[in-house]
Amino acid sequence: MAVALVLVPRPSLSLHPSQWVVMGDTVTLRCRVPRVAAQVEFYQDEHLRLHKRKEEGLDASEFSFVVTEMKHAVRYRCRYRALEPPGTLEKSDPVELVVTDLWYPPPGISLSPKGCDKNGTDDTVRVETGTDVTIRCWNKYNGSTFLHKDGRPAPILRRNPDIGGTATFTLFGVTPADAGTYRCSYHPGGYYLLSSPLGNNVTLEVTPSPAAPGAEEPHRTLAVAVVRGCAAAFIFGLGLFFLLDARRSWAYRDDGAGGGSFKLN
Repeated sequence: MAVALVLVPRPSLSLHPSQWVVMGDTVTLRCRVPRVAAQVEFYQDEHLRLHKRKEEGLDASEFSFVVTEMKHAVRYRCRYRALEPPGTLEKSDPVELVVTDLWYPPPGISLSPKGCDKNGTDDTVRVETGTDVTIRCWNKYNGSTFLHKDGRPAPILRRNPDIGGTATFTLFGVTPADAGTYRCSYHPGGYYLLSSPLGNNVTLEVTPSPAAPGAEEPHRTLAVAVVRGCAAAFIFGLGLFFLLDARRSWAYRDDGAGGGSFKLN
């Protein structure tokens, strides 16, 4: 009797420690699947590389290997077959492994915001929030260029270089979140999953913009008005106190002198 296949959630694949590695690094493929007993299959460039049993209760199955050849720089996927209940599903989305070849020279880099403060060094600049910042990277192989930010596992931007081999990245209206250290890499000559080493770095510091003239004027004006109002009330009350005290003194003096009475209105 045929067994009906049950559709189960699609798996997801990730590469560790990163999708960008150097020749000789160990890469771990982690296929995340539901917590069921399953047979997990790992594919390298659409070819089955390995299959292994994942025990129930675990949420992922792993496969590790050492990057020793450029043929490892391909796309990877995974798929699993659930055992109980039996079922299968399409492969995960592809994940690309980019291999860095240290033979290629690293790219150059510069950072040139308008009105920047060099802060005493050539590789660190300070700008105010809202400034447009331009980062330029160049290489002699005229390959697609990538902008990296330290702390991010993958490049944040990609540009094709101009005829002279320079790629331009513009960060519009930077905020403190844009502060950090930036580097570049490139794909030599059109090798899609081959990368140059990361080049030298530039560091961006972002400071809050100074308040515009008059920006705090409403608050200052209100404070001054309150202070002046309190002072005026105090002076008025003090004057009234002396006036009443003087009238009481006159009334007392008149009573003592003429025996008459003096009534305050």
